[in-house]
Amino acid sequence: VAQQRMTGLMEQERLPYGKRTHTYNSRLAQELAAWADTQTHGDRIHAELFHAYFVEGQNLASKDVLITAAAKVGLSQDAASDILDTRQFRDVVDADWALSRQYGITGVPTFVVNARGVGGARSLTTFWCNSSPPPEQSDDSSRGEPRASHRYY
Repeated sequence: VAQQRMTGLMEQERLPYGKRTHTYNSRLAQELAAWADTQTHGDRIHAELFHAYFVEGQNLASKDVLITAAAKVGLSQDAASDILDTRQFRDVVDADWALSRQYGITGVPTFVVNARGVGGARSLTTFWCNSSPPPEQSDDSSRGEPRASHRYY
């Protein structure tokens, strides 16, 4: 039932989604992503990790999977390997988890908009309804995309 619900939600949003048979520990992926966020174009890792896990069903606890994902978005394989081996971004992820507990976040995905957690796969309207004050419009307000700070957990 949960798989059917998620498949339907992803189809509604026109997002790719494959059948998942396993759940993996994503801690190392989070540490890699925290490092990637400090690199030029490193924000691309998030979409790549999403695709690897939710579409291809890959194991995000696998160092090889993570290094491949980093390389696909143009990040150094050697640097990614070093980050994973030395766990240099462990404290950054620990701080994110502590903030998550402060917000009462208990599951993923959860999006934080104006210091309020909105959990689950939600429509843009849900974000607007749960933000106070309403987010500012982008320069292209015809698209209706809010300019709100966000963080993914």
